[in-house]
Formats: sequence, structure tokens, C-alpha cells
Amino acid sequence: MTRRPNILLVLTDDHAAPAISAYGSRMNTTPNIDKIAFAGMRFDRALVNNSLCTPARAAVLTGTYSHVNGVTTLATPIDASQPTFVSELKAAGYRTAMFGKWHLGHGEGHDPQGFDHWEVLDDQGTYHDPVFLTEDGKVQHEGYVTDILTDRVTAWLDEQPADEPWCALVWHKAPHRPWIPHERHKHLFTEPIPLPETFDDDYRGRATPAHRATMRIADDLADVDLKEDPPEGLDYEAMARWKYQRYLADYLRCVTAIDENVGRLSDHVTARGEQDDTLTIYTADHGFYLGEHGWFDKRFMYEGSLRIPLVMSYPRKVPAGRSTDALVANVDLAQTVLDAAGVPAHPRMQGMSLLPLMTGDPEAERRETFYYRFYEHDDHMHHVWAHYGIRTDRHKLIYYYADGLGLPNTNNVTYPPEWELFDLEADPHELRSVYHDPQHRAIREELTRELARVQAELGDTPYERPSPAERAAALGRL
Repeated sequence: MTRRPNILLVLTDDHAAPAISAYGSRMNTTPNIDKIAFAGMRFDRALVNNSLCTPARAAVLTGTYSHVNGVTTLATPIDASQPTFVSELKAAGYRTAMFGKWHLGHGEGHDPQGFDHWEVLDDQGTYHDPVFLTEDGKVQHEGYVTDILTDRVTAWLDEQPADEPWCALVWHKAPHRPWIPHERHKHLFTEPIPLPETFDDDYRGRATPAHRATMRIADDLADVDLKEDPPEGLDYEAMARWKYQRYLADYLRCVTAIDENVGRLSDHVTARGEQDDTLTIYTADHGFYLGEHGWFDKRFMYEGSLRIPLVMSYPRKVPAGRSTDALVANVDLAQTVLDAAGVPAHPRMQGMSLLPLMTGDPEAERRETFYYRFYEHDDHMHHVWAHYGIRTDRHKLIYYYADGLGLPNTNNVTYPPEWELFDLEADPHELRSVYHDPQHRAIREELTRELARVQAELGDTPYERPSPAERAAALGRL
């Protein structure tokens, strides 16, 4: 009888693919994350359905888009009773555990369900001496959070019977802002880090939302991020570059701790004699700007925010050293895990299993159109507008429905909806929207129809501007 695989899902917060050497990083090396990629498959176009912590995590767990699982913004906690790949595995006899950053709400109905054991950080958690929430109450551990999570999961693994399959979720806080590295890594990344090509982007070729966003490294990083005063006498351009170097050095130091602990965890699984029979997944909740377009943070449907790292290994079934440029999504992970475990996917799940693609099945399903929707409109920090759109192999169409529920934004201004269209082959950095270019009229119309088709297929509802009466009523509730 074929042994059912163990499942090890390591998920980080804000870890961009360009900060992983298996993806060709010019900034750092990540030998232990790379080992997973080299032992299995690297996904070069893995994408997130909603580039924000809480909704992205819900999509991973449930295998559904935000409009189905109900988690659309940071302020919408999960109904944890809904089916997840973890609850399905547990029902099929798996031992299940969760360690780390939950960030899907706390309290009755929102704490983790479907787990035999869970220890999750209180809200965002802290880098040092973190407090964990458990079924038995709060517990504080001394030390560095990235190391502690590995200590906790390895201790749990050692309690598991050798003949029963397990599923462990290890969801790191790092490298989330404010990027506090361990003291042992403070000496790293003291040499200049290369600037991205688009660092000085002026957004001239984009719609209004790109101009309105407030996440420029030059202007919007805070003292808590930089942790020291800049040298005196710097002009605006020099100051922007100093901030970039300062922020990114700490970010990459946090990544180094993650990579070390991925190695510790992998070595522990190997020492248990279980590496060949473990589906190991390394990914992040969403992308992150590492200076591209002069930005940090995420949210937009542009590639730096949309694209996530995703590497998987399963030595018993998946050949080593493979990669793919197929369009895959975070909503695919639930069905991939269940397929590997031989457990039927729940009927509401909306992704697809990536296991056939990993094993080289010539009949493996491939996605032609990817759907994205960002609901959190004009938040008080970054001021990104709500939008949705599609990405195909070559093109990307984005619709900014601008004023959310028809209310003024935080500057008490309303804007009309706007569109963007990018030819990713001719313009991979997304510097010039061709939506209004007559030469792209045919593809614009084709993609507009495709957007409507995909929304209908997934059961999402296109945005409709409220009537004057609806808008007046909403304003009256402010």
C-alpha cells in the first residue's frame, strides 16, 4: 500500500520571489529554500488572488476566492468553520497542527479549526519574545520568533506516531514590517544592494491610482522602519537611496533567518526518515515591492505584488529539478495537497490540483486566465484603490472602480473608474498602459469580455456604481 504523504506548508509574510536565489535574486542567497525547488518544482508564475495578508491566507486554506470564503479585507475575519484542506485531511485521518501567524481573526468562530494542535501569534505578533494564543490560553516564549516557530513544530513532530501521516502549517511572521533581524545577522548586507530598474518610476504611463498610492520608499517609510537617522546633507534622490539600502538590508536579514529555519525543519524531517514521503511547500501570502516602481508594500495587481514564490518537493512522486511558467494560483494549493493525500477536494473549492503538472502528466490542466480582486479601498496608510482584473499569458487588464461604495475617499474626493491594459511581452515592467491605444482596441474588447466570463464562472459580482439615492444614504451613515 502506498504511504500517504505528510504535508509541510511553510508560508511567509511579504517574502517576494526576487529575494530567493532559486528565482535569480541579485540581492541574497537562500540555499535551503532553493533545495526545495531543486528537489521538486519551481513555479515561475504563481499568483495571489488578493494581495493582502488576511484574504490571501483564507484563499490558501479554503481553496476559494475572497467572494466565496467571505474574507475580503484586513477587517473581515474568517468563519473558521468553513471547509479547508486541513479539515478535510483531519477527517481523513491526518494529524494536523498550525504554528505561527494566523492573522485571520481571533475569538469564537475565528480561531483555528480542524487542527489537533495550534499555537498562533497574537495578531501580527512580535519578532522578540512573542505571545502565542493556544486553546489553553496565552503563552509567551523567549527568543526570536522565526527560531521559536521551528522549535515548536519540531517538538510537535517528535510526538507524532511514525505510522500516521501529518500535516503541519508553519506560517512565519517574517519578513513583515518593521523588519527586525536577529542579532546574529546584523553584520549581513552591509554592501550596496542593487537598485531595481524602475526605482525612479514617475508613473507617467499609468492611471490615477498609481499616482495616488502612498508607499514610496522615498516618502513613506517611517522611523520605525529605518531605525536610525540618515546622514546629514542628503538631497531627495540620495535620501531615497539611503532609505532603500537601510530598509532592504533588514528585510534580507529577516529572510536569512527564515532560510536557516527552513533548513532546520527540513533536516528534522529527513532525520525522521520522512523526507521522501513529505510534500514540502514553500510560499508567501502575497508578493511585495522591493523598490520596484520606487515602492514597498503590496496590494496592486502589478507583478511585484501579484507574483508569489512557490516551490514544492515530493521526492517519492515528483522528479527533481523541474520548473514551469504555467499560470498557477494560491487557491490551487488546497486541491494540490488533497490530491497528493488521496483525499477528495471539497466541492466548493475553486482552484485546481498542481500535482499532475508536477509529475509531468501531459494532460495536466493549465489555466489560461487568472482572476484578481482587491477589495480594500483607499486605506488610511497606502491609499490603494479597490480593483479587479485578469492576467493571461501576455496581457493584463485592470479595472479600478475607484470609490468603493460610492463614498468619497479619505481626501473627501471621488474619482471616476479607470482602466489599465498592459502588454507584458512588450512592457514587462508595466510602465505604459495601452488601454486607450487604438492599436490595442481588439485585445481590449476581447479581454473585457473574458473578464466578464471569468467573473461569472467564479460566481463573483461585477462592481456597479450606486445610485444617487444609495450614495446619499451611505453618506448619511458616516
